[in-house]
Amino acid sequence: MVPAGTTDRAELTGDPMSAPFADKIEMQHKLFAELSDLFGREVPMYDRSLLVNRACNNAVCRILERLHPGFAITDAQLDRDSAERHGAIRIGTPEEYRWIARLFACFAMEPHNFYDMSGIGAKSQPIIATAFRSVINPEHRVFTSLLLIDYFDAATSARIAETLKERQVFSPAAKALIEKSEQQGGLSWDDAEALIRESTSRIFKWMGTARDYQLYKDLCDSGFKIAADIACFNSHHLNHLTPNTFCMDLFTAAMRFGMGEFDEATFREHASRALGWIVAHAGRDYLRLHFKHLTRDEIDTFGTGTISDAELAAITDDLIGEILRDHVRMDRLKHSGFKDYTEGPDVDTPVLLRQDAYKALTEPVTFTNRDGSVLETVHTARFGEIEQRFYATTPKGRALYDACLLEAEAHKAAHPDQIKNDFPGYQAAYAEAFKAFPKTLIELLEAGLVYGLYEPTPAGRAAAGTLETTDIFGLIRAGYVRYEGLRYEDFLPFSAAGIFASNLDQYGTETTAPSRPTYTQSDLERIMGRKIVDATTVYAGRQAQSLLDTYEQLGLLERLEPSERSTLEAAAHASREVIEAGCAV
Repeated sequence: MVPAGTTDRAELTGDPMSAPFADKIEMQHKLFAELSDLFGREVPMYDRSLLVNRACNNAVCRILERLHPGFAITDAQLDRDSAERHGAIRIGTPEEYRWIARLFACFAMEPHNFYDMSGIGAKSQPIIATAFRSVINPEHRVFTSLLLIDYFDAATSARIAETLKERQVFSPAAKALIEKSEQQGGLSWDDAEALIRESTSRIFKWMGTARDYQLYKDLCDSGFKIAADIACFNSHHLNHLTPNTFCMDLFTAAMRFGMGEFDEATFREHASRALGWIVAHAGRDYLRLHFKHLTRDEIDTFGTGTISDAELAAITDDLIGEILRDHVRMDRLKHSGFKDYTEGPDVDTPVLLRQDAYKALTEPVTFTNRDGSVLETVHTARFGEIEQRFYATTPKGRALYDACLLEAEAHKAAHPDQIKNDFPGYQAAYAEAFKAFPKTLIELLEAGLVYGLYEPTPAGRAAAGTLETTDIFGLIRAGYVRYEGLRYEDFLPFSAAGIFASNLDQYGTETTAPSRPTYTQSDLERIMGRKIVDATTVYAGRQAQSLLDTYEQLGLLERLEPSERSTLEAAAHASREVIEAGCAV
């Protein structure tokens, strides 16, 4: 019997001899569920942070039930909406990177965007990267870095290469399963389970073992802690596995309280501010963005309600009780504290993503040296990131974001002590840097700063053929079209570098090569043997196709200016080509 979520290839090909294959998305969900279990066993702080996040997400949902009568969420739905993960791994050699790309393809995860972390100014690191995820509606993603050996002087490069060539992360069995998937177009569930076991027992597992302590120490001492983490360890261990939160500021406050950095009064102050933000801003656009199981039709049936201060206080009381439960308490675990500030836009600017983290933990490691000697020591690299995702920006929106971030970072650099001494002042200054951004989805869409999807309302379909204007926002205001924002599914190199820096207590490294090498997307594509998906092309194309479909259903397609229609059709075509190429692998 084929498990649920399995596609019978015979149904697709008409070939009765074809074996049934596991659905790759279901394989992906199972892989990440088991990776989460693995990481929780390796890092107890991670498991407890998941419990805190679930308690915070549940608190938000209780508020939403009051604000939007008709909204309800089961425990299973809450677990599913909280189960999204993104991870980060670091790869040492081009050969390993090619294998990791082939592995992710078995789970319908394609490389998205090219990230050159070696060229981001003061926070530069000796890595380039891409993010593996599904092309449409991803729930999981892995930021996958490749160490740049030629970033170093010749002697150091040779030492790193010599150490890396000794390890074999992919077993013969894992390689055989990957090749089998490629040859057949998929795997049976038995084979899929075997490949998942290879991933969790070897490829992504923290072994606690490493090679060549002198190389490790020399890299760390010269400022290359990330390189040391990549070059000397025996697996592609997870550096973090990030859950999704419904309210970043509530989670960060809860973590600081649970870790003993906030007393109860301070937590209540922060929680009150965060929950107040939810009351003021968590409208229907927020529901659609954060709850994938809700359709727009369902959301449109919800009523409008209120919540009292007493009810908010009761929710906070219950959240405190959850955080202080014996199996949740983090102050009883050894930890390195929580990051000082959140990366990304300010809380009122719903674009891209916000990220935060508890700092990297110090873990025991056994080094085997070249002379056969063994050294017991410690390593600090793996941390606990959290994220909250918002809307994908257009090129215009991304340029504005980068300009606002530059201003915010300049203020931070000019006032380095403000974060600790006057956090409300810091937050106000950070928000001021992003004042150029509209704060609501419809305003962001009208300004051309984010991508959206559009479709006719029942009233619009009823009026099809009688409408004259092709102004999409005029049609929205008239009640003929509805919209939603496209969620950002990718990464922010500058924010990621900020997470790296704060966790490693190291803010960037300069190349030691005679001249700074340059790296291109085509370099990484050649290594992988596959094209990198331009996520912006997909965002733009999905928006364009939704507009074309909307105009056609409203009888307005022929009224579009030829140049506008041509532009939309070209964007939709480009996106389809990317999607079909990605999904065909």
